Amino acid sequence: MTPAAFLAQLARLQGAFAALTSEVDPDATVPGLGGWRVRDLVAHLAGIHHWAAGMAVGDRTRDPALDAAALAALYAGHADALRATLAAAGPDAAARTLTGPGTASFWFRRQTHETLIHLGDLAAARAGAWTPEVYDAVASEADVDPRLWADGVEEVVTVFEPRQVRLGRMAPLARLVTLRDAATGASWTLGGHEAGRSPDETPAATATGDARALDLVLWRRVTPADAGVVVDGDKDALAAALAAGVTP
Repeated sequence: MTPAAFLAQLARLQGAFAALTSEVDPDATVPGLGGWRVRDLVAHLAGIHHWAAGMAVGDRTRDPALDAAALAALYAGHADALRATLAAAGPDAAARTLTGPGTASFWFRRQTHETLIHLGDLAAARAGAWTPEVYDAVASEADVDPRLWADGVEEVVTVFEPRQVRLGRMAPLARLVTLRDAATGASWTLGGHEAGRSPDETPAATATGDARALDLVLWRRVTPADAGVVVDGDKDALAAALAAGVTP
C-alpha cells in the first residue's frame, strides 16, 4: 500500500473509531486488555496519535499522556491533527521511528494499523467479547482495504518481533513459524528477521489462515482456534511464539 492509501485508510478508521466512541459506555470494560475501560482505550489512542505526529516530524517532546476525562471529545481533534501533520510532512520527510531514524512513511503505516486494531477493541467493548465477527459491523464503515491485514502480518514479522528481541523483551524464538495467507498464498516467517538468524533454518510449523485471522492472532486479540487458524507441524511452536510476546 502507498502512503496515500494508508492516509486515506487512516481517515476512514479514525472516523469509525470516533463515531463508535460516542455509542459505547466510557466505563465499559475492553475485553482482553487487562482491565482497561473504554475511556482508557480512547485516551491511549488519542495520546498515541499526538505522540506519533511529533515523531513523524522529529519532535520528541510531545507527551502521549493526555487527560482521559477529556479525550472522548478531543479524539477527533487529535486524529485530524495527526493526519494533517503526516500530509504536511509528506512520506519522505525525516522522522524518528520505532527502529531508529527513518521517514514519516513509517507513521503513515503504523498509525493505520494502530487504529485498525483498536477499532476492533472498541467494537469488542460494545459487544462484550473479542471475536473476529465483532469487527465486521464497524469494519464495513471504515471500508478496510483487504491488503491492510496482510500488511499488518508483515509489520509484526519484520518490525515488531525483531524489535521485541532487540529490546530484550523476549528471547529469540527457539523455533521459526511460517504464517501463510490461505486466500493469497503469501507467507512470512515469524522469527526469520531476527538479527543473526540463519536463512537456511527450517520452520517448525506452518500456521494457515486468512490474513485478518493471522493479524488478530499475532496481536493476541483472538486465539488461533477461535480465528480458524490451522497449524501443521509442531503445534506448540506457534503457541510458544505468542506466549513469548512477539508484539508489545
